[in-house]
Amino acid sequence: MAQDYDLARPEVAEESEETLKGVRATSAPDARSVVAELDEADSFDGLELPGAIVGEELVVRVVPQASDEFTCGECFLVRHRSQLAREKDGVKICRDCD
Repeated sequence: MAQDYDLARPEVAEESEETLKGVRATSAPDARSVVAELDEADSFDGLELPGAIVGEELVVRVVPQASDEFTCGECFLVRHRSQLAREKDGVKICRDCD
């Protein structure tokens, strides 16, 4: 007698139905509870991490680009003219990006 192997076995069908009922019975979090949990997790509470710089102002001295330097059109780093690989349509490309 021929057997149809595509039919689901009765015990597998019952098990999958029970699993589906279990998933439907679980309460999924709604959008408001998820947002509330994220807000609670993001609260700072005045704790300082070890090694963290808090309340200090960062002072950086900006040096203008020199006449023998160029800005790479790919990586946007300021390079010395000795690093110039090519220039195409007025855009200079450094050796690292070429």
